[in-house]
Amino acid sequence: MKFVKWFNELTKEDVSIAGGKGANLGEMTQAKIPVPPGFVVLSSAYYAFLEHNHLRPEIHRVLSGTDVADPQQLNSASKKIEHLLRASEIPPEVSREIFSAYHELNRRNNLFARPVPVACRSSATAEDLPEASFAGQQESYLNVIGDANVLLKVKECWISLFGARSIFYREQQHFDHFKVGIAVPVQTMVQSEISGVMFTVDPISEDKNKLVIEAIYGLGDYIVQGVVTPDHYEIDKSEEKILVKKPSRQEVMEIHKAQGVREVKVPRRLQEKQKLSDVYILDLARIGKRIQHHYFFPQDIEWAFAKKKLYIIQSRPITTLNEAKNQQDIAASDVKMSAPPILKGAPASPGVVSGPARIVGDIKHLDKVKTGDILVTDMTTPDFVPAMKRAAGIITNRGGLTSHAAIVSRELGVPCVVGTTTATKLLKEGMIVTVNGHLGEIYKGAVATPSVKLAASPAEPIKDYKTATKVYVNLAEPELADKIAKEHVDGVGLLRAEFMIAGIGTHPKMLIAEHKENVFIDRLSEDLTKFCKAFDPRPVIYRATDFKTNEYRSLKGGEKYEPQESNPMLGFRGAYRYVKTPDVFNLELEAIKKVRQRHKNLNLMIPFVSTVNELTEVKKLVAASGLYRSSNFKLFMMVEIPANVILLDDFIDVGIDGVSIGSNDLTMLILGIDRDNSEVAPNFDERNPAVLWALERTIKTCLRRGILCGICGQAPSEYPELVEKLVSWGITSISVNPDAIARTREIVYHNEAKLITHHPPHG
Repeated sequence: MKFVKWFNELTKEDVSIAGGKGANLGEMTQAKIPVPPGFVVLSSAYYAFLEHNHLRPEIHRVLSGTDVADPQQLNSASKKIEHLLRASEIPPEVSREIFSAYHELNRRNNLFARPVPVACRSSATAEDLPEASFAGQQESYLNVIGDANVLLKVKECWISLFGARSIFYREQQHFDHFKVGIAVPVQTMVQSEISGVMFTVDPISEDKNKLVIEAIYGLGDYIVQGVVTPDHYEIDKSEEKILVKKPSRQEVMEIHKAQGVREVKVPRRLQEKQKLSDVYILDLARIGKRIQHHYFFPQDIEWAFAKKKLYIIQSRPITTLNEAKNQQDIAASDVKMSAPPILKGAPASPGVVSGPARIVGDIKHLDKVKTGDILVTDMTTPDFVPAMKRAAGIITNRGGLTSHAAIVSRELGVPCVVGTTTATKLLKEGMIVTVNGHLGEIYKGAVATPSVKLAASPAEPIKDYKTATKVYVNLAEPELADKIAKEHVDGVGLLRAEFMIAGIGTHPKMLIAEHKENVFIDRLSEDLTKFCKAFDPRPVIYRATDFKTNEYRSLKGGEKYEPQESNPMLGFRGAYRYVKTPDVFNLELEAIKKVRQRHKNLNLMIPFVSTVNELTEVKKLVAASGLYRSSNFKLFMMVEIPANVILLDDFIDVGIDGVSIGSNDLTMLILGIDRDNSEVAPNFDERNPAVLWALERTIKTCLRRGILCGICGQAPSEYPELVEKLVSWGITSISVNPDAIARTREIVYHNEAKLITHHPPHG
């Protein structure tokens, strides 16, 4: 279909057609995360709607004559465009596809007698960019039943792209109104008994080992709107232990009704109870860890619980990390107040600031909030954003860490305390107050130490640990190269090809067939150059493509060139693919040669090598391309198959400079456990004695043969005790995810010191 794709047809690379929500629902579905099924009405449907009704010129005319800083003009323009869109027809070919997909969803859910209820959510195609978050600006509709109603709500989502707050935000971020499209995921409704939000990193303290869950009864809308204050749970990720449980009284909740939702009272016996049991808190935390592991970036996740089962509704990157560190605020420890706090709530956005309180009962009075004021309200909605931008600090009666007020405050870098219950009653108009967003406390009066300079909170200095064992980083996204290169890291131990090639979007063989080989070579070399330039002279080890057939098929033209395999994990991949069809591998080699003309720090690693003969044949291809091993061009082999461990001496005899242990695949193939299968994943553990034997044997064989040996799987990022073993066995490098660089180097440093103490060098 042209205008609709099912979740299992999408990946995270499809943001341009499915938006942030839609692309991530597809990515998680493919990763076997428990996502309720559904489909996405693509942005192409929205653009077809604009073209079919010739709407662009008229919308442009309305907006070009509007001063968005004037609320009256902004609201007037929004209403004109809304009227224009509402009166326009959805193209018949779009309607047909939406009807067809909804009927198929009914068939798949075996609900012939009764139409399946769905959620229709807006998904902006520029959503969740690193520099901008569109979350909460467009509409979502819950419990939509029947094909005609689905069509109606899809159109409402399109119309919401021109709501006043959306227009204002795009103008502020300098986004072209017609380059931001909108897709609409249509997802089977979970009849939520409990729902909430989960952060895989504490968004306030930025503690990467802490996962935060907030939970309420009923549907999750009330948690984002701040209507109710949620339960708050904090979990130690490495220990899988609950650190904090703060149940919160809940008197009302939102539930489904025939079309849409309604508010009801929470039964009295449940109002004070902990919403989610300890068992499900830990189960949910494990799912959160899996999702972050999959994306290699901290996630903001919406979840639901129904009939003793957890579901993931959506996931997006946390876009606000490190924001507060760049804002002008006072460290919490520097606040000297003569009296205790007059009000307490949940710390929602770090920082400390003083100013006059402005009590805002509703959006009609937002104009009273001037630059430097403290906005005090019951709860915020997206309509509050212009005033929130002016405010120096924000205080709300209701809401938790994941309410609208909390999320937007962190994005803006404005200190915020939520869930105070009585702020609008206790605080008086114009009263000078101090907001401590680190601790969730409100004080009467200004900060008592005017000598304290307003400056960024002093971060604890990172000790410059010097280690003999190299600490490398695993990377995939070219956009992160400059940022990560500034960290105390010795190079890139695993540069994944797949993200870069997915970014090209077209199957390499299709480009070859169309004589567009240079498109592939130029795009790949541009991306590789970003890494090599950022890290120069530190080494960058590029792992050649290890796409599996199902992943290659998702590229444009892929279905023409890729076989259908029952088990792609053990199929046509890695070195065997290079030998059988060398044309694509040769394009990679040409890109490497092009980059190495200016950056000699680029090296090559060969993945998934099943036999010694495969390695020999791949080496011939590398040599034929004009790339030869030397002091500044090293050839590595991944050790991720038991045969690599058993016959390692034979592989080394072929001629390689080092190996890198892929602990993920190696563990899976030693234990016979599919790590992506939720039924058996709990038994997947790199610390299994059989896996430890393979790691030790590999490291000690490389040590004996005088070649380099590193590890680049997930295990070192997860298990500090494993790092200790790796160092003691003599590993030469450990490559970890970006968030584990400092922690891993410190662990390596202390373990090297321990070895020197117990085994001092002779002489």
